[in-house]
Amino acid sequence: MGDIAVHRIDEITLPADTGRWLLPDATPETVGGFDWLKPSFAGPDNELRLAVHTFAVEVAGLRVLVDTGIGNGKTRANAAWHQLDTDYLARLAAAGFAPEDVDYVILTHLHADHVGWNTRRDADGTWRPTFPRARYVTARAEDAYWSGVELEESRRQMFADSVEPVRAHGQLDPVDVAPEGTELLPGLMLVPTPGHTPGQVAVVLSSGGGRAVITGDCVHHPVQLADPALCSCVDTDPAAAVATRTRLLNGIAGTDTLLLGTHFPAPTAGLVRREGSGFRLDPAPVRA
Repeated sequence: MGDIAVHRIDEITLPADTGRWLLPDATPETVGGFDWLKPSFAGPDNELRLAVHTFAVEVAGLRVLVDTGIGNGKTRANAAWHQLDTDYLARLAAAGFAPEDVDYVILTHLHADHVGWNTRRDADGTWRPTFPRARYVTARAEDAYWSGVELEESRRQMFADSVEPVRAHGQLDPVDVAPEGTELLPGLMLVPTPGHTPGQVAVVLSSGGGRAVITGDCVHHPVQLADPALCSCVDTDPAAAVATRTRLLNGIAGTDTLLLGTHFPAPTAGLVRREGSGFRLDPAPVRA
């Protein structure tokens, strides 16, 4: 896309029951009403397909990661996320993003499946930043929210192993994000998308006449294009999440702006088109 290249770095495919938990109103009957979801985004049994990956972006001569997945060796309440052992770092390096080469890590929000590879264990068992010279960026509103609420044990564990070590090393950089968006780098803008969490952001990429939006969790799955009113069970403000999602989709429907889904399985990127009272995703060709 102009001077920008985006790589999807896979971590894991989520179990089939994830969709039933995450989007409880996306019943098999509901999913079955949207044939375009199959076969990529839903199975023959109308189970939603979801994944965890990082978008690794080459922009303005810099290497930028958007979200860092679940991470290896992390203690997590979710069995599918607990004590992973994947070759994620090797996949990053194969795409040209070795840990020491990463300039920025953008955290769309501070949930366990978006911050896990922020850190990795040293030989002495200490959690240290995985990307030693990167600036880790999140919205100030996001950081302030989680700093001001009582955390349940599982979330305290996540902050202790994946967020606070980055802060302790002076690499966590909360930034103010304006309502209309804030340019972090030439061609890369952070745009507020509250609802799933209060300070969540989407990432807008622009170059050479091309444009793309990395969703974060304002859209978990393409079924939420078909019915934007479908909410995640972990949205902090469901009404705000619906308003944010609808506004985002209305803004890019019928344009050439690519939607890059943070949890969409392959083909992951597509163009938003209006269909009935909602929208659909027309998958974009993938360049090898």
